[in-house]
Amino acid sequence: MKFLKLFSPCILKILGGISPIFLSLFCGVSSSVAAENVILKVGLFHQKIPVEDLQQFADNQEISTTLKPYGALLTPEIQQVLSKSFKIDTLIAEQFLTDLLKNDDGKRLLEQISQILPDSNSSELEAGLKLLLKQTNNLSVINFLRAYPKETVTIDLSKAAILTLKINGSFLHSKLMSSQLDKSFKDTANTDILPKFDPTQSGEQIISITTDVFYDRSRDRYITLDIYTAEKTQGPLVIMSHGFASDRRFLRYLGKHLASYGITVVSVEHPGSDIHALIKTATGIKLSQILPSAEFIDRPQDISFVLNQLTLLNKNNQQFKGKFNTKKVSIVGHSFGGYTALALGGASLDLKSLRRFCQEKSPLGRAPADWLQCAAGELPYPQRNFKDHRIKQIIVFNPIIGELFGKNLSQIQVPTLMLSASDDGITPTVSHQLKPFKQLSGEKYMVMAMGGTHMSISDMNSINSAVGQSTLVREVMGVKAEPVRQLVRGISVAFIQQLTREKSNYEMFLTPTYIESLSQDNLNFRMGTQLPISIKTWINVTNIETPKASLSAIKSKLTPVQNIQRSFINAGQLLLQPQYSTEKLNDLFTGLLHTHDDKFDKWS
Repeated sequence: MKFLKLFSPCILKILGGISPIFLSLFCGVSSSVAAENVILKVGLFHQKIPVEDLQQFADNQEISTTLKPYGALLTPEIQQVLSKSFKIDTLIAEQFLTDLLKNDDGKRLLEQISQILPDSNSSELEAGLKLLLKQTNNLSVINFLRAYPKETVTIDLSKAAILTLKINGSFLHSKLMSSQLDKSFKDTANTDILPKFDPTQSGEQIISITTDVFYDRSRDRYITLDIYTAEKTQGPLVIMSHGFASDRRFLRYLGKHLASYGITVVSVEHPGSDIHALIKTATGIKLSQILPSAEFIDRPQDISFVLNQLTLLNKNNQQFKGKFNTKKVSIVGHSFGGYTALALGGASLDLKSLRRFCQEKSPLGRAPADWLQCAAGELPYPQRNFKDHRIKQIIVFNPIIGELFGKNLSQIQVPTLMLSASDDGITPTVSHQLKPFKQLSGEKYMVMAMGGTHMSISDMNSINSAVGQSTLVREVMGVKAEPVRQLVRGISVAFIQQLTREKSNYEMFLTPTYIESLSQDNLNFRMGTQLPISIKTWINVTNIETPKASLSAIKSKLTPVQNIQRSFINAGQLLLQPQYSTEKLNDLFTGLLHTHDDKFDKWS
């Protein structure tokens, strides 16, 4: 969405982090009072550098005499960041910033950023940011320095490096564990799979797709849904719940695939957190309205309401009579839809635990999903339960879980299949999937897509949309992510068929050997029914906020500049992948707004 361009990535490319809020504080414009010099501080070492020298380095990699002490830090990547600029809608960005700075998170954020700029305080930062956003729509690091309302800006590189390690610490933790995950989940059985058919290929039945709208009078809520049916229906009813800022067509390829096997699929659109709601929000720009807390209540209720209506159609509607097996339901959810599915499966919201997490977690340390889950903290309850006894299976892809359920995931008793992507920067695998998976007490499967990202399960990029692309980072989508969608088709059919008489014919497709056989190129797939001991141990001993492996660089006996260099390099290696970097909320939602078109179904 347009206002999230305020989060455009810039200075953190230098620092090696990915916090979208932090980025906005280092991008700027021109001003009547502008900084002509920058003082770079490392411990007791200070060096004054003219802003013009930084501009020359950004333009042609020329390292002036004043820059030579920092030559080890001035890599081509940093030169690229310094020369990068971003276009934003200044009016929208200004409105969004104003709302952000009114709440406690915004104030805490400014306090943390002011540590990097020791000669500045929160009030100056706030005033400066507002002034900058009024004067230009072209944001860059150099413009920020030139516009800052002081003649000289001091930057403490030691503090910057330490804060870098805190930025989106859960994603950093996931990246540290990536190779361990790959090895620990690897199949050692070496058994052969000789299937008689391929579940990743379409079934034999011809399908039809119908769109309908249900009205929930009690909540004054219109719910649009797509219904995928085949002439001959079998198995459970499948309900799909999309992620935040998406819509019912997000997994259309999967709906078609399941329906070709005779499985009826109903994909629900949640009106308070779909793409349409986001477009409406963009006109008002209230931070608290990006994801209304009520959506954590309404989403599960949407599904239960739809199931009630489908039960009536199953009995009385000539077209759909007998098509909806609402007594046996498999629910599929992606991202925020994953939360929806788990809530309906029986896990109670633990809002008391969530509020504690949101109060204690540094704004800089939050992943995008953490900012979204904290929206639920405004709800006036300690606990809420939405269990629907018609749910007999759960499939969740890259779910937002975090602290939403506290320790209540053990309440889920139905079989659950969870897919996690190692390079997911929106819902990092450790905090949002691995730790929650450990709590599940019933039959469960964990599928790891090593090299996959948050949006890899989508086929949106097959139409070359801007959703997965941005100026500095991108999702693994489109043709490159086809192996992930192939995996999703195969495991979804196999898992859902466990509720049918065909169960034994599909069991082989829920084995580590088969899952690994679908791996291609840079996308390796792993599966397990329990977390390996090594992964459990790593989760228990590793500090998610500031991993010790990275902090050791700062505490070593290296020179100050070497310390900073190593910190930046370590973070960069962990977080900045040349091909498989992570998409962030700003680029994702902006792309959705730019490519969404009701008149033409680009998702089919």
